[in-house]
Amino acid sequence: MGKSIPQYLGQLDIRKSVVSLATGAGAIYLLYKAIKAGIKCKPPLCTNSPICIARLAVERERHGRDSGELRRLLNSLECKQDEYAKSMILHSITRCVYLLEAEASACTTDDIVLLGYMLDDKDNSVKTQALNTLKAFSGIRKFRLKIQEHSIKVLELISTIWDTELHIAGLRLLNNLPLPDYVHPQLRRVMPALMEILQSDYILAQVQAVRLLSYLAQKNDLLYDILNCQPGSLLYEVLVFAERLSEGRNAPHYRAVKWHYNEQSLHESLFGEESRLADRLLALVIHPEEDVQIQACKVIVSLQYPQDLRSRPSSCQPSRSYFKNTE
Repeated sequence: MGKSIPQYLGQLDIRKSVVSLATGAGAIYLLYKAIKAGIKCKPPLCTNSPICIARLAVERERHGRDSGELRRLLNSLECKQDEYAKSMILHSITRCVYLLEAEASACTTDDIVLLGYMLDDKDNSVKTQALNTLKAFSGIRKFRLKIQEHSIKVLELISTIWDTELHIAGLRLLNNLPLPDYVHPQLRRVMPALMEILQSDYILAQVQAVRLLSYLAQKNDLLYDILNCQPGSLLYEVLVFAERLSEGRNAPHYRAVKWHYNEQSLHESLFGEESRLADRLLALVIHPEEDVQIQACKVIVSLQYPQDLRSRPSSCQPSRSYFKNTE
């Protein structure tokens, strides 16, 4: 060929360099096109991401148009789905109702009926998510009467299924609705279940149960049923709470500070000058449950500490008795 081996190799290296440069330039150009296309394109809708849902809400407010996301989710709920998919769809619907107010208000009572069907699902997580979704819709006035129709079903779920998340969701829904009179018979039947929830270890469920009972106590035809409940260990736990409060307020580090209490505070109700807690606790000394008797005595003894231990010259000096006209 008339070329030495070194010359041939050198020419080959030059050709490789040219090809590499061309390939690199092409890759850079393709990368540029991809970035440019990505900037122009909107990200796909992702209902599982709160950020995406928030973006929908911002877009709706900015442009004043319906995103269609809530309707799409409700339509997908009508299709056959497994339990996990239904639970996730309901969770997304709940977020949409809170974020997309105009779209939520545009929904119909048929949508509420569809959500009500979910309360009969065999999976507790689906029931719980449906309760949360109904709670979200209950913030829209025009849906409240329709949601009230499910009150009896909600009470049935609370009283027959021991599931903390379901209890919280159901009670939150009930506490957000004015309960009609025709629900009262069912409310009487669930009183024992509400008392059990009060004695559970889950604070959120307890708070919601107390809120509901406080509301029901204002109903004359339900007051007797509430007062006639058998709270089991609830009375004992309340007495333990009172004892710990009494001991805590008499601790040296607490007494070292001059505290000022509101007239309607828990302190004034239990330990104030006008409180007759010790007198009332005497009735529990003859309670049929021995644990309650013992705990009542402990609270009474804890109330015998004087208001200022530092003013006592001797620990043997008798203190002012909290018992007035009890002998």
